[in-house]
This record gives sequence, C-alpha cells and structure tokens, in this order.
Amino acid sequence: MIRLAPIAALGLLALTACNQNTDPGNDREAQLEPAPTPAPKMGAAEALSGIATGAIQPETMSDADIASLGGMSGKCSLRLTAVGFPSFVYDDPQGTGVIKLNGKLIPLASRGQGKFADGGLRVELRPVDQEFGDDGRREAEMIIWLPEAKDELGFRGYEVCPQKR
Repeated sequence: MIRLAPIAALGLLALTACNQNTDPGNDREAQLEPAPTPAPKMGAAEALSGIATGAIQPETMSDADIASLGGMSGKCSLRLTAVGFPSFVYDDPQGTGVIKLNGKLIPLASRGQGKFADGGLRVELRPVDQEFGDDGRREAEMIIWLPEAKDELGFRGYEVCPQKR
C-alpha cells in the first residue's frame, strides 16, 4: 500500500474539488456580471452640465450602446483606432450623429457635410484621405467644440463607412 504524506494528501483532495463544474454553460462566474446596459441618451446641455470641459474625452461605445441606436446597419462611424469600437456614429440619409461623452449618448443634428451640433456642442469630421479604401475605411479627424470651452479637441482616427467602398 502506498502511503501519502499528509500535505500531499491535502493537495490531492483540493485538486479533486476544483473539477466540479464540467458541464458547458454551467459557468457560475458568468452569472456574477449583469448584462451591459446602454448609456443614457440626452441632449448636450444636460449631459455636459457642471462638467469641467478640460476633462471631457470622447468615449467608445459598447455593443449595448450601438444596439440602443438601432445597430450599425446603414450607418458610418469614427473609430479612434483601426479595430476599436466607435466613438461617433452617424447616418448620412437621416442627417443625425451620436457621440458618447461623459458616459452619455448625445444625439446631434446635421449642420452640413460632416458637421453636427446640439446645445453648444459641435462635432466636425474632416477626411485626411479623400477616398474610402476597399475596406470602407479612411483616415479622418474628429474636431469637438465643447460649450464654453476655450479650445477645441482634435482626434485622428478612422472613418468607417461600408456603403462608400
């Protein structure tokens, strides 16, 4: 008969207890995180009220945010990285855009080609590359003018518009 040292026996006993969740879809840890909820939608004046304009940066939208906007079908976006989530989504035919600032989705009305505004907040998209590539993407700049801010904010990223290939 093989005799195990008491410490080795405790280690073996601990390892056998680790393998209690072997069925697919029976992951107890996944139940700890609630399903993501979309950011609230509100006008620029309300969303930016009382916020130091120097602390504002565009945020990336989550899958839940995009779903609350009706998905990306037929819409274009500006992404701060080539593979990142959008920070600005717009719909050419509708003439509307949405930016995520201060944890809120802020709808903006079109004010002409690549220009959007609401409540003192203005966003302008400027192409760096004139043509969209075969992947429906081109380099672009997003300029943001916050209400009552002295300077504008500028970001370079990728404008993604699959229907403009």
